[in-house]
Amino acid sequence: MVVTRFAPSPTGFLHIGGARTALFNWLLARRHGGKFLLRIEDTDRERSTPEAVEAIFSGLRWLGIDWDDEPVFQSSRTGRHVQLAEKLVKEGKAYHCFCSPEELEGMREEAKARGLSPKYNGMWRDRDPKDAPAGVKPVVRLKIPHEGETTLQDLVQGTVAVSNDQLDDMILVRSDGTPTFMLSVVVDDHDMGITHVMRGDDHLTNTFRHIQIYNALGWSIPQYAHIPLIHGADGTKLSKRHGALGIDAYRDLGYLPEAVCNCLLRLGWSHGDDEIISREQAIEWFSVDRLGKSASRLDFAKLLNLNGYYMRGAENKRLLSDLLGIIGNISEEKKERLLRGMDGLKQRSKTMLELRNMASIYLDEFAPTKIDEVDANMIKRVIQDMESEKNWNEKNLESRLRDISVNENIPFGRVASVMRNILAGRKVTPSIFDMLVAFGKNESLRRLKSVLV
Repeated sequence: MVVTRFAPSPTGFLHIGGARTALFNWLLARRHGGKFLLRIEDTDRERSTPEAVEAIFSGLRWLGIDWDDEPVFQSSRTGRHVQLAEKLVKEGKAYHCFCSPEELEGMREEAKARGLSPKYNGMWRDRDPKDAPAGVKPVVRLKIPHEGETTLQDLVQGTVAVSNDQLDDMILVRSDGTPTFMLSVVVDDHDMGITHVMRGDDHLTNTFRHIQIYNALGWSIPQYAHIPLIHGADGTKLSKRHGALGIDAYRDLGYLPEAVCNCLLRLGWSHGDDEIISREQAIEWFSVDRLGKSASRLDFAKLLNLNGYYMRGAENKRLLSDLLGIIGNISEEKKERLLRGMDGLKQRSKTMLELRNMASIYLDEFAPTKIDEVDANMIKRVIQDMESEKNWNEKNLESRLRDISVNENIPFGRVASVMRNILAGRKVTPSIFDMLVAFGKNESLRRLKSVLV
């Protein structure tokens, strides 16, 4: 069974890149009928906050990414991590290192002077712990093989190899007794039964160290897939200057979750020339071999167009519910008015914020408009004709207004423009027929008659 995971650190918002990683892992698990697990890597106690944990939960829920089983909090498993490190010490696969900060700094300086990458030189690798200076709390280091190379068969990057002499004896447990990220990740992935680790390619270097820990513990290694990072439209690594970085910001900017997911899916994954991909299609089509090796660019113009597409296809009641979450509570009469007018509103709105602005036509208090005598006579004719309409719907209203335009020899655009100004007091609105239906017969006629007083 395929078991994937998303393992964010709760130190801030749910990053857009993290959201894509979660989506890809979720799709892989759902595609194969497996499990998608959530692990909160909260071992950095100073930076990890309950607010950040909740931001991760709410962000994933908003995107429609659900997880199986209860979330695992890494901080609750430190005993297990340290226990395994000590087991490796007893087996001679790890050792206690008593180096002082000054000695470590000296090693780094010496390596730099020789043109080598700064790393630990194995000073305590084969020394007897009895030689340790008094009062020094040791770290636990893993014995990395000095010869040969470590090879990774990555599902995205292909075959990648690193010479073992480029790796130093990494720390597994710090001098204060806390396990390091390197150890904790491996132990948790093993204990959670993770079969596939899909994450950003900025973790590729770490993976070679993780493989060393897996080998030392005698555990099978999961399959890895390292995906390129997301770049901005200018081709540089995504940063604050490119715009929103957190999922909560996209929600606040009025994007729909299905549009954001569709956009994220296309950042590094493809299915032919398909751009619009439903959640059901994504689950059916997703496969790791369609992931690209090149960094993808986040195009906000494409996201906006995608959002407009999903806005137009969304159910009116759903959009009304989302809209009420932005504007707050309103009267039942105005809710019904918005629902009647939603077809016209969503056709002209690419985000929920645009929908909110457009919806103000049906929410703002009515302010009578002044028109000249010629237009007033035209409106009087409109009112007389429309008062007799029993079936107040778009088709019938359009037929009546176009007949008036022909019979009175007034351009239809002129009729619609004057009525638009009276009904809404603005030039940019849904169609005149959308507004007449949304306002209803009584309110529409009340507004039209206001210019005749």
